[in-house]
Amino acid sequence: MSAPRVVIQTADFDLSSEIKALRANDPRVGAVCSFVGTVRDRTAGTPGSISSMELEHYPGMTEKAIEAMIDEAHKRFDIWGARVIHRIGLLQPLDQIVLVAVTSAHRGESFQACEFLMDYLKTQAPFWKKEQTPEGARWVDARVTDDAALAKWGIESRNG
Repeated sequence: MSAPRVVIQTADFDLSSEIKALRANDPRVGAVCSFVGTVRDRTAGTPGSISSMELEHYPGMTEKAIEAMIDEAHKRFDIWGARVIHRIGLLQPLDQIVLVAVTSAHRGESFQACEFLMDYLKTQAPFWKKEQTPEGARWVDARVTDDAALAKWGIESRNG
């Protein structure tokens, strides 16, 4: 039985184990591209301005939305497999928050699909992030640069 393509969890993940599972004895795989996002301790370049981040989502809806985007990545790029793990709950600076991993025959397709999926996650996936700062808690909105990154794939952000 293969691992699910999308997992939303509070627990941390092990990059090496996830890549091994994604490759799973598939001799077609010639390239694996992965992206791991971590919680920063800063916003706008100010060190120590973020003490923690809390993530929420709509169970079921979030997984369905990410599954649809993985399906879209399969249509756009010649990839064999994809896996997205996104953490929720209370996270601290340095914690891993997201994994996007893609396999294909060649690196170009893997790089593009990985970037495509990450650009989607930053703007379209139904997650809500709240940062704890010295001034108190604040909800995080998608950045204009995130919307621009999504636009290069021909997708308009729901945020603007």
